Amino acid sequence: MAKQLNLLATGQVIPTALHTEMQRSYLEYAMSVIVGRALPDVRDGLKPVHRRILYAMHELGLTPDRPFRKCARVVGDVLGKYHPHGDQAVYDAMVRLIQVFSTRYPLLDGHGNFGSVDNDPPAAMRYTETRLSLIGNESLLAEIGEATVDFANNFDGSQQEPVVLPAQLPVLLLNGCSGIAVGMATNVPPHNLGEVVDALIALIDRPDLADEKLWKLIPGPDFPTGGEIVETSGIRDAYNTGRGSIPMRGIAQVEAIPRGRGRRGRREAIIITELPYQVNKAAWIEKVADLVNQGRIEGIGDLRDESDRQGMRVVIEIKRDALAQEVLQQLYQHTALQSNFGAIMLALVNGQPRQLTLRQLLEEFLRFREQTLTRQYTYELEEKQRRLHIVEGLLASLVQLDTVIEILRNSADGTTAKRSLQDQLNISESQADAILGMPLRRLTGLEKQKLQTEFDELSLRIDQLQRLLSNRQELLKALKKDLRSLKRRYADSRRTRIRSQRREQAEQVSKKTKLSPAKKAQEQKTKGAKGQKTQISAQSSLPLDDQQTILEFTHQGYVQRQRPTSSKKATRSIKTGDDFVVKAQLTSTEQELIIITSGGKAYPVKVRDIPPAAGLKQGTSLVELLPQAAQSENVTAHLKLPDSLKNSTLILLTQQGRIKRIPASELNNLTTRGTTLIKLKDEDQLKFVSLAHTNQQLILATSNGRLLRFEIDNQQLPLMGRTAQGNQALRLRRRERLIGCVTLSANDNLLLVSEQGCGKRLPGSVVRLVNRGDLGTQALQFKTSTDSLVGIALASPTSEVMLETNTERRLRLPMDTVKLWGKDGTGDQVAKLKPEEKIISVTVMEIQKSLT
Repeated sequence: MAKQLNLLATGQVIPTALHTEMQRSYLEYAMSVIVGRALPDVRDGLKPVHRRILYAMHELGLTPDRPFRKCARVVGDVLGKYHPHGDQAVYDAMVRLIQVFSTRYPLLDGHGNFGSVDNDPPAAMRYTETRLSLIGNESLLAEIGEATVDFANNFDGSQQEPVVLPAQLPVLLLNGCSGIAVGMATNVPPHNLGEVVDALIALIDRPDLADEKLWKLIPGPDFPTGGEIVETSGIRDAYNTGRGSIPMRGIAQVEAIPRGRGRRGRREAIIITELPYQVNKAAWIEKVADLVNQGRIEGIGDLRDESDRQGMRVVIEIKRDALAQEVLQQLYQHTALQSNFGAIMLALVNGQPRQLTLRQLLEEFLRFREQTLTRQYTYELEEKQRRLHIVEGLLASLVQLDTVIEILRNSADGTTAKRSLQDQLNISESQADAILGMPLRRLTGLEKQKLQTEFDELSLRIDQLQRLLSNRQELLKALKKDLRSLKRRYADSRRTRIRSQRREQAEQVSKKTKLSPAKKAQEQKTKGAKGQKTQISAQSSLPLDDQQTILEFTHQGYVQRQRPTSSKKATRSIKTGDDFVVKAQLTSTEQELIIITSGGKAYPVKVRDIPPAAGLKQGTSLVELLPQAAQSENVTAHLKLPDSLKNSTLILLTQQGRIKRIPASELNNLTTRGTTLIKLKDEDQLKFVSLAHTNQQLILATSNGRLLRFEIDNQQLPLMGRTAQGNQALRLRRRERLIGCVTLSANDNLLLVSEQGCGKRLPGSVVRLVNRGDLGTQALQFKTSTDSLVGIALASPTSEVMLETNTERRLRLPMDTVKLWGKDGTGDQVAKLKPEEKIISVTVMEIQKSLT
């Protein structure tokens, strides 16, 4: 038997724990990805592949004044010299530097097909051509050299490449950057050059400039595709912390267009001229078409793309019986016409990844730019002083020309002549070499004058450079001068508009209150007209103390906190056409209000943190009570938890019909960061929330008048964890949508109201008890095929209902005036509507019930 080799005894194998080796190897891999591939450097704002592409093109001489060169030639140089990775990865990075819809200020110019906003692929690199753009060449490569930035060996040590380019502008902010590393990611939005330069100059002049003033100079990102930012809280989060969600919208306007060939009149259409950043136009149009076919978006008659070389134009024709604004809201809700840009301002600082605020990004660039200028001016000063020394020697030789000629005539060789010149003229070795190498034409009068002019210019420039290097304020002045020069040449106007969503809501409310005289006269004829005030009183039998307060919630999503004025009554006046109170609760300032958003998260709000208000003031928006990161979402529900949660559960129903039941105890001990109650998929949203108790049942309603009634138990609705998606509650038919859900007890009645003003009350017991997912019961028939169910609610005899129409009218409906029907029949006409007028919402005002 052969003798086995004992490797351990030879010392050639080092025992290592597996977990130690795995940890070390993974960390090395992670850092190589972070530093060498995925994250940009805060100084020049470039990833290594972009930096290598630009430097390779600089070496090839592909400046803006030179002809275009094949992209394949550039990719080959980049691969062979600096970036030993796949050619397609390099070409994709190059293409993005050229695309005007991807990069705010393209660093390369392209000749050929480089793709489109429809996600069309670019042509192969053997067909396309490129060269440096004006801004790319001047702002990144004009000062390139070992004197200004550090160089390092390439991958095989055969050549040198710059560690960073001498950027004159903060490219990271101008063009943004996105990348995914190991355990971290970056997503910096692009900005406007003029605004960024103004902010840099302001920081140079006032390093302690307040953040608010800095944000005024840079109000927000400026995306290359334009669009609109509808809320500024995400911008503030990103600028203040380095991370934030910025809601973007496309630009849409409603126009009247001809109906088509051979047809008279015009019809409304929504015209989309700009889409949010990085939204694929073709995929978006296909998504809209799919949603229309599925019945999830209603009111669209035709959809076509009329985009051309002049710009984008997507036409969405509206059906005759639909409203353009309602369709537009559906597009915002269900498609990427409104989407969020998740800003993560992460970059490499001294080789380490750091999440930076806007101020820190600007300060890091200014620090780098000051260092670059210092190195550049120092190198230039040395060169000028060296040249001045040579010119001094040449001028000295011309003054003693006879002596120089005599030395040269009598010297045996060059070495002897050089030594004699140094001794007799008292000059240095370099000056002597320059004299010996001077051509005879320098002895003419014109050449003498040129040398003297050069001497004067060198002396003046040396004085300037010494002043710049010895006085930091002078150096900063030169920096500002360079920035202003770049701004004059390359700045353009802002493309992305910035608008506050709350200001838009306030404008809509203002429009509702400014009615025309004709509309005011018509409103006077309607019950509960604008001039008629209605008192809603609330009886309270609870003892009042300093901690008790009344919360009043309005239809438009506002809340007021008022101290009760007496032990018997708290009153509130409302006017039809204005906002109105839909719910009032007597609570304590020590309790919490739970706000649940459309994103499926719950947030706690201390009642004492709600600003107090009195009289007819509007109150505080519920959205404003949420953390800034959640203020881009809609408020789905708000509730005050009962004292005992032992037998209480929470029913969650999404827009796509998924239902879930969780213990109400999940709402205990919430943090201000919020708690996820349901995991949503795709573009689903949480639409309905109900608090259920023991022995209750649940009824779901659809727009077709279908009702599903089933038990709230573990068989129909099993309890789930917070991260579960829930089960499918029912299968929606084409053009059918969920209207709502209510929990009801024995002997409870329901109120059903249709779009065309028909309504009825019916006992909940007449709705057949089924299993989740069944077809249910047809509980409301319609007089016309265009009618549909628009609202469902519990029919308490003492409550009142507010009906809102598409013409901004609000009609009061006492519950006891609605007749009791069975499941068959259309009900009675409970609202007198004008032609083309429809009911769009049904709201029950829960005042007395909540306070007693």
